[in-house]
Amino acid sequence: MSKVLVTGAAGFIGSHLVDRLLEAGYEVAGLDCFTDYYSPEVKRRNLSRALAHERFTPIEGDLLQLDLDDLIRGVDGVAHLAGEPGVRSSWGERFPTYLERNVQTTQRLLEAASRGGLEHFVYASSSSIYGSSDGGPVAEDATLRPASPYGMSKVAAEELVRLYARERGVTSTVLRYFTVYGPRQRPEMALSRFICAISSGEPVEVFGDGSQAREVTYVSDVVEATVATLETKPKEPARAYNVGGGTRTTVGKLVNLVGETLGERPEVRYCPPVPGDVLSTWANLGRSRRELGYEPRVSLEEGVARQVRWVLAERRALAAA
Repeated sequence: MSKVLVTGAAGFIGSHLVDRLLEAGYEVAGLDCFTDYYSPEVKRRNLSRALAHERFTPIEGDLLQLDLDDLIRGVDGVAHLAGEPGVRSSWGERFPTYLERNVQTTQRLLEAASRGGLEHFVYASSSSIYGSSDGGPVAEDATLRPASPYGMSKVAAEELVRLYARERGVTSTVLRYFTVYGPRQRPEMALSRFICAISSGEPVEVFGDGSQAREVTYVSDVVEATVATLETKPKEPARAYNVGGGTRTTVGKLVNLVGETLGERPEVRYCPPVPGDVLSTWANLGRSRRELGYEPRVSLEEGVARQVRWVLAERRALAAA
């Protein structure tokens, strides 16, 4: 495999994946439509390193409108990370956006992949498909019980990947990411909000009582799992793998850890729980370890410290601009 198409290339995880693939010697085409879910300028900054690289081709466009046969032509592998994120905003009148950007775009890309002779199609799914764990680590063959329209849209996209693998021969793998954090994290995500609030001397908003438990995964671990998957021949059509950090924490403990890292005592403001916000996520990583050689490397303490340093450095750079 020599050329990889990354969709959602300017996003949090996508931009890190682009940088890692370029570092590994791949030719990379990076597609993003720069939606306004959060600042497009932030996303453009995410790609600043890649844009200076001779083996990177940026493509701005919408998967619902582009000629995808042309997009796929000459590509060996696809890492499909593009989509509409967010549990809270997936309820109500915005759900059609999730159908378009998570389900329809995936179907169109799979159609093109079925005609293009790809070596590997890797779909980035989410732990949201499981709903809340029942007190133990969740394996890939667990019953899927999404607790939000967002989670349901990811289930639907996964089923499309399996369908096209089974009926159209698209060589595919599904990766289920568990709460990813690190530099470039989207601004509305919990850890980003906690760091920004505490470092600015403002109260931290916590939805619910803070006892919700999360398996958290540092972004470089997710990227390494994705690269390993692109380089691994699938054992069966659209096999799914959990990608977790091997670390669980509660929301309340995460707030305190950010405070300790910054040397501040957080002021917490508790807000009503969010519909679809599950009580617990917990990844069984057995299959990923055995078949992908995956092993999370970055501890929660080190990962939070890295994200804090990045947020503060970004703030200084913007103030100086």
